[in-house]
Amino acid sequence: MRISVLLATLLLVFNAYASPAAVSDDLDQLLANKGLLTRIDQARLSISNKAAELVVTAMGFLGVPYRRGGNTVETGFDCSGFVKAMFEQSAGLILPRKAEQQAAAAQKIDRADLQPGDLVFFNTMRRAFSHVGIYVGEGKFIHSPKPGAEVRLENMGLTYWSRRFDGARRVQSAPTKTPALQTALPAEPTAH
Repeated sequence: MRISVLLATLLLVFNAYASPAAVSDDLDQLLANKGLLTRIDQARLSISNKAAELVVTAMGFLGVPYRRGGNTVETGFDCSGFVKAMFEQSAGLILPRKAEQQAAAAQKIDRADLQPGDLVFFNTMRRAFSHVGIYVGEGKFIHSPKPGAEVRLENMGLTYWSRRFDGARRVQSAPTKTPALQTALPAEPTAH
């Protein structure tokens, strides 16, 4: 079953980033003549590959136990530790440690604009951005939920998650905070 979920997710990621098939108007023709469409398609493919790698990497950690303050497969993960580790391993990006810091370091997007690899935040402790996961497509996200649980795939449409949805963010290729500031931030675990 784990393989079929992984294959279905990969198909979702690649379909979400499908490039246009034909050049249809004068502007597109001008861009094509200047070679810009090729560059745009290459950039789109690069983004697609990074999102796919992030999702595939995250799916490889299904079943790893939750651990407050954990940020490795050996120790287990809490929610923000899981997100931080996935971005470091798959994209080489260093995110802040806590969920609310990760929200502040990423670009706000509308729920309707969610794409695989985006971050989804929830209010699970009566405070904003107290929980984070990685969106994988079709209303699903992967996260490390709570003590006694494991990294798992979840449906955002479930009443529990839809009532607590706090917003979505997109991590840019360079986080909005400087590395010096990131290392100065406390490495406190995020409670869930």
